Amino acid sequence: MRYAISSGSPFEKIGGYSRAIVDGDWVFISGTAGYVAGEVDADDAVAQTVKSLAIISETMAEAGGTLKDIVSLRVYVARREDIIPIATHLGTVFDDPRPTNTTVTCGFVNDEIKVEIEVTARLQK
Repeated sequence: MRYAISSGSPFEKIGGYSRAIVDGDWVFISGTAGYVAGEVDADDAVAQTVKSLAIISETMAEAGGTLKDIVSLRVYVARREDIIPIATHLGTVFDDPRPTNTTVTCGFVNDEIKVEIEVTARLQK
């Protein structure tokens, strides 16, 4: 069974995407920024990582899973100097078997976004 999970953001309709797609045991979660205006210090990439993972965790729960079901991460980071602090935090969240991880530095549509995380997960039965 294939279905979408929506965040309710108007950008999903504008951009033609869903927060997540669940396809059988697989869960594909769109890039999830941890920046929410008024909630997170705009210069704190680790705080934004924590928020991003909280949103991803809620999405995984809606799909019937947890962060432990994640098999692959793609981490997009605005500033190279934030890579190690973000990676260090991720190291406290994930344990064996840890998901694969590709980290890329890039620009974002909003300069206050410091990190965005995209995941692929497989629900355990």
